Amino acid sequence: MRAVVQRCRRAQVTVDGQVVGAIGPGLMVLLGAGKDDGDADLAYVVDKLVNLRIFADDEGKMNRSVLDTGGGVLLVSQFTLYADTRKGRRPAFLDAMEPVGAEALYRKAVAAVRAAGVTEVATGVFRADMQVELVNDGPVTILLDSKKVF
Repeated sequence: MRAVVQRCRRAQVTVDGQVVGAIGPGLMVLLGAGKDDGDADLAYVVDKLVNLRIFADDEGKMNRSVLDTGGGVLLVSQFTLYADTRKGRRPAFLDAMEPVGAEALYRKAVAAVRAAGVTEVATGVFRADMQVELVNDGPVTILLDSKKVF
């Protein structure tokens, strides 16, 4: 699995003009499933994102996680994280998981973030055309990959 984790002041997702998910301070996460991903990949990414120490402590150092701060997490499905742009000008998505499996893994990720203790968890709508807005705090943006490609 791949994730783009952004520390934010606030974030929201809109579908067809309606806000479907919103959080205050916390993490906005774009989450993609690769064709070979499974429960171990899910566990790795969820553990990393809820425990990333990217929030300031009392001395201004990045030493606190979203769990420590009581912040929210907005999870948005994003198959384009598996875009391959090495050839040509149009991205190929051969490494992205097929939609049925990807949706199941995405739903497991949402449940796992809640189970990890994040009290405010919001989502987008799987396979919908979404508009995502956020105020990136820092900016702080972290890339995660369960296969440790980067």
